[in-house]
Amino acid sequence: MRDDGKSISMLTAYDFPTAAILDEAGIDLLLVGDSLAMVVQGHETTLPVTMDQMIYHAEMVGRAAKRAMVVVDLPFPEGQLGIRRSVMCGARVLKETQCHAVKLEGGAEQADRIEAMVTAGIPVMAHVGLRPQNVHVEGGYRVKRDRKTLVADAVAAERAGAFAVLVECVSVEVGQAITDAVKLPTIGIGAGNSTTGQVLVTNDLLGLTRGYSPKFVRQMADVSSIIHDTAVQYRQAIADKTFPGEKESFDVR
Repeated sequence: MRDDGKSISMLTAYDFPTAAILDEAGIDLLLVGDSLAMVVQGHETTLPVTMDQMIYHAEMVGRAAKRAMVVVDLPFPEGQLGIRRSVMCGARVLKETQCHAVKLEGGAEQADRIEAMVTAGIPVMAHVGLRPQNVHVEGGYRVKRDRKTLVADAVAAERAGAFAVLVECVSVEVGQAITDAVKLPTIGIGAGNSTTGQVLVTNDLLGLTRGYSPKFVRQMADVSSIIHDTAVQYRQAIADKTFPGEKESFDVR
């Protein structure tokens, strides 16, 4: 798609019905992101989610996807504990789910892990720019502007064998520079429109996320209000005894 000049669409999915809908809608890649720690589990960062929990969600998404490529995040600290641990966790994704690849936060300093996983037969998407798993080291979530370092991270990931690079929360100039520097597809999230494709957290896209919304999010629906209003209607129908009605009840026969 990159070579043909076609833009790549990517969204997160954490369960079977959502993944099935996104797959049917023609989304190219589904990401079982460690963002589920925040948007599904209610944590303040991505750090608490475990490998077992990622496998649990990935297995559901993998079964639902019929055409989309499914990528699974290696959660903290599985990509930081050594090459053997990274390979073992990547192998679990391929063996225990029907997903196709893993995503690893990091660039140059993670090149040895990327290379080891690819050598072992595990496709890897690299993740450069803002890295949510480094939130405490970084002191928060900030736009990354160090063009030289970020380009070097992407190039190192490419040399190590990554098949794509996710670029998060960088200036438009840096997003362009990274895309120009590598032959891989680049998937942006808050990286401008020069990347090969774009990814968003589906909950953000649908208006299901409460509270703070990043600048790079475009909310295209207000599903939260729909769910709220529907629940109110259901509660009221029970209160005034119009539910269940004749249509929802069985006769004697």
